[in-house]
Amino acid sequence: MASESTAKSETSITEHLNEKVLASADVEEFLHELARVSARSLSEPGDEVLCGITLLRHRKAATVASSSPEAQAMDEIQYDFGDGPCMTASREQVTVHITDLEETESWPQYSGEVLGHGVRSILAIPFQLEGDTRAALNLYSHRPGRFEGRVLELAEDFVSQTSMALRLAVRFAHYSDAAANLKATLETRTVIDVAVGVIMAQNRCSQQEAFELLKAASSARNTKLHSVAAAIVAALGQGPAKTHYEG
Repeated sequence: MASESTAKSETSITEHLNEKVLASADVEEFLHELARVSARSLSEPGDEVLCGITLLRHRKAATVASSSPEAQAMDEIQYDFGDGPCMTASREQVTVHITDLEETESWPQYSGEVLGHGVRSILAIPFQLEGDTRAALNLYSHRPGRFEGRVLELAEDFVSQTSMALRLAVRFAHYSDAAANLKATLETRTVIDVAVGVIMAQNRCSQQEAFELLKAASSARNTKLHSVAAAIVAALGQGPAKTHYEG
């Protein structure tokens, strides 16, 4: 019965995160929810687990989400030293498990600093992502041996299941950014085209001549072409030019 209950719990968490991918405004919002769900699912009364998510891009690491300010601070300590369990897990795509910081010889300066905050055990598990993006789920506990046995297995299963949701979130963010950039480009083009039309009508010139006049005005005023075009359109008193864009 216990395993069945655990399976149902893991399924409900995965379903919740998949729903959050669709509902979240951006990847950062989704990751914060992921960090909070992770901390809640592994914490017990009087025994809070801290959770942060490290993202590694272009050899630079940053905490993009955390379950609490304390979790954020634990992540950032390793960045000050340039290495640590979470960065290693992200970079090398391996699980890093420190059962007791008082007994580990790895990252001595980092370990001493984190021990000063009362943290005794750490578990960092890499997400399975695509491309060059690397990320890891970082768990901290004030109790030694907190992530051993079944807890370690549950955490690894959890990361494995949520990796798919995270991949979806990253993909959606990419497509959303691409669509936003396309829309902005089309809107900029529309304003310039309308301004060129106005210049053609006012000066009885060709489209190319009107565009050259617009460029000359932009250069003379040391102002972006789009800004000059927007000012010309605004002078008509009909409001800003809008692109009829469906997407």
